[in-house]
Amino acid sequence: MEASTPTPPATQDGTRGEWKRALALFLLLLAFSSISPMVLVGMPFVLLVLLLPIRKFGALGLAALILVLSLGAQDSTGLWYAERGWALLVGGWFVALTLRWPASRFSTRGLGAAAGALLTTGAWFAVRPMAWSVLDWRVGERIRHGVTAAMETMQLVRGGDPVPTPLAEAVYSTAESQALLFPALIALSSVAALGVAWWMYVRVALGRKGALGPLKDFRFNDHLVWLFVGGLLALLLGAGELWTRAGSNAVLFMGTLYALRGAAVVLFVNGGISALGVVLVTLGMLFLAPALLVGALVIGLGDTWLDIRTRAARSAEAGR
Repeated sequence: MEASTPTPPATQDGTRGEWKRALALFLLLLAFSSISPMVLVGMPFVLLVLLLPIRKFGALGLAALILVLSLGAQDSTGLWYAERGWALLVGGWFVALTLRWPASRFSTRGLGAAAGALLTTGAWFAVRPMAWSVLDWRVGERIRHGVTAAMETMQLVRGGDPVPTPLAEAVYSTAESQALLFPALIALSSVAALGVAWWMYVRVALGRKGALGPLKDFRFNDHLVWLFVGGLLALLLGAGELWTRAGSNAVLFMGTLYALRGAAVVLFVNGGISALGVVLVTLGMLFLAPALLVGALVIGLGDTWLDIRTRAARSAEAGR
């Protein structure tokens, strides 16, 4: 079947090392998600294969295999339906946006799908507040059980000696923060999962390249800055637990996106990054992560008003 849904045009630079971008997105998915990566990537991929044109019919077999694995036995947490429902919802939004604007950037459709899924579930929970309470409690319990199991494993590795108190307190504090911020973490991991699913669809079902552009071109709608500003105001005003939590999630979600945008600006201005640069950044993230992330966040926010990459491109053109 000839594809009637075009993919965004890709330059040679845009297709070189594309699998590395997909791998990076998958690693981000593993870092952020409390949902099974198989489900979060698999369900959108299945929808893409079934609802969009395909050229390679082997993609149907892969989609069938992923579907069987994703619909495996239910777990004991009671979140089986919620996980798959969310994955279908965000995947459905992504397919709809792809059909409507097939040549738009992946970032535009990915963020739009996450926003659409959040608004849809928000409307559902608004009329069924008890459902949200149950989901919130179950997600928190899963995170806490996971941390408890990890601490027990660490104790076994230490030969039965208890984990040092400072480390244990830090781990449990991180788990509580993750439980409070899981909506933002799931939204971020969903965008990453959609990137992997889209890359798989373009490569496996269409036999093409160019699904994911280089990081240096990453950008999103400038008006989203007001979501970040609104989240900060909710935190600073302290209007109640609900608003504080909503603000925290908004700041985490948009702050991560702006940090990535800042990194994209730096890569664009520097013309890429060398192997030595990768090593230095890795070391910096190990020892100076807060400073680097704040710096990238500030650059990303500044790009909203200054459009640094366009200015740099014009300066380079004028200097020729």
